[in-house]
Amino acid sequence: MINESPHQSSKRLPLSGWIGLFLALFGMLIIRSLYDRLAPDPVAPHSVFVREIVFYLFAAAILLFVRFVEGRPLTSIGIGTSTVAKTLLRGLLLGLLCLLAGGMAGFLTHFNGGQTGKVLSKLPLWLVVMIVVRAGIVEELCYRGYSIERLQQAGLPKFWAAFVPLMIFATAHWTNGWANVVIAFVIGAVLAAFYLWRRDLLGNMFAHFFVDFISVILPRLLH
Repeated sequence: MINESPHQSSKRLPLSGWIGLFLALFGMLIIRSLYDRLAPDPVAPHSVFVREIVFYLFAAAILLFVRFVEGRPLTSIGIGTSTVAKTLLRGLLLGLLCLLAGGMAGFLTHFNGGQTGKVLSKLPLWLVVMIVVRAGIVEELCYRGYSIERLQQAGLPKFWAAFVPLMIFATAHWTNGWANVVIAFVIGAVLAAFYLWRRDLLGNMFAHFFVDFISVILPRLLH
């Protein structure tokens, strides 16, 4: 298994890395903005489905960009750096920690799900599952794995390499109210700290999915 760390490559971030950073940090926001402007009915199930497909294709494009434009292995963004068993165990423990931290933040901010929660409650369960899986994959790929690695290569210390994408990630939740921004910041900080510690992006993805599954999907299944 090729296990490239950011310090094994050139310390100077090439142009392709800057392009990738822009896409990772702002690509999802651009897609969401275009979707909100162009979709006749943004909350209709068929429109949401199309948006989610675009997000999945965007994630695939990032992975292809790493392999064939940057010419680097996926371990350079934390994929394939651990065994499946370790990844699942770490992801589960990390997910539980995120649930605890996010639950405390939600309690203190009196968060009730916001407008996003109302929209999700009206969508079919299969589509909500699709959204939750996408959130775990695409958001961790963009705001943790790719961004943290390339910002470090660009010369930022670990703290700032994690903090910059964390702020963008948290602020991106403003459409669901300030309380959701706080919760996203708290959970994102835990996820970023874990990534800096273990560089196991799949563990991050599993934890992110686990948190959303417990908070969004499980209540629907038990209702």
